[in-house]
Amino acid sequence: MKDYHYLKRANTPFIDRHVTKVTDLIKTWDGNSIHDIGLIGVPLSKTSISHSGAAFAPQTIRKALGAFTTYSIDDDLDLSSWKIDDLGDVTMHVTDLLVSQNRVYETLEQLFLNHPHFIPIVLGGDNSISYPTIKAFSKAKGKVGVIQFDAHHDVRNLEDGGPSNGTPFRSLIESKTIQGKHLVQVGIRDFANSREYRTYAKENDVVVHSMKEVRERNIVDILKADLEIIKKDVDVIYVSVDMDVLDQSQAPGCPAIGPGGMDAITLFEAISYLAQDEKVKGLEIVELDPTVDFRDMTSRVAAHVILNFLKGKQKSGYKHV
Repeated sequence: MKDYHYLKRANTPFIDRHVTKVTDLIKTWDGNSIHDIGLIGVPLSKTSISHSGAAFAPQTIRKALGAFTTYSIDDDLDLSSWKIDDLGDVTMHVTDLLVSQNRVYETLEQLFLNHPHFIPIVLGGDNSISYPTIKAFSKAKGKVGVIQFDAHHDVRNLEDGGPSNGTPFRSLIESKTIQGKHLVQVGIRDFANSREYRTYAKENDVVVHSMKEVRERNIVDILKADLEIIKKDVDVIYVSVDMDVLDQSQAPGCPAIGPGGMDAITLFEAISYLAQDEKVKGLEIVELDPTVDFRDMTSRVAAHVILNFLKGKQKSGYKHV
């Protein structure tokens, strides 16, 4: 039989023997032990108060990871030793939003309790998933502190629209899942919130850093001060990244784009710094709508958030499972 050396299966990507892509590290979970990182898709966006196709984001972020290598030239380190299990997606109920949110809680609670050593990276979905996700994280891990990158406070009242993508942190505070003083909000944007919700945050001792402050101060200096305070009083820290914290020019694929936001490099620096702390044990990425994105620009930024998280963990000397 002749050897057709140059005939390859359709859609086979170019392979360079000296290059490792991030997707080479990701394996489909076999249902047994989970290694270093567990990717979890939470494709829920029907709870958004505006039009959103964020339910499609878990797949586009996974795809975007395939565009990048494991080597960081900035820090001369390689992420190729990481073992990442893709745990799949939580199945959403077709019509019942509360059932969908409860499925997120039940699924993650069991994963966190049964596999206590892996670090979850949750791919949303809209911001409503933060309530059941962090609630499950708290149930399994103990007292939780949250660093939230967001243009919005997300503490809307629950009477006008129920538990939506604008209410997760109010739900977390009022359910006593977290204390307001253990919530740090970074990147809150001008003309994107109301006085009422700024007052609510103040009354509940939430630490708020506006975009004006982020522009005027070094992001690591801001976070260093916050970490020193909250890490003394919590068991674990969870990082929540709403992609609309970024300026609309760098994250066009967000339902709530706006000017005056954070630049991607500042976000990457922040995530890498936070990941170096041993109490930072979880990451979520929410509010990315691939249906309004341009050439997957925002999904690629989200992929870099994940890579900078892994880089920070590796720089800290994190021991692989």
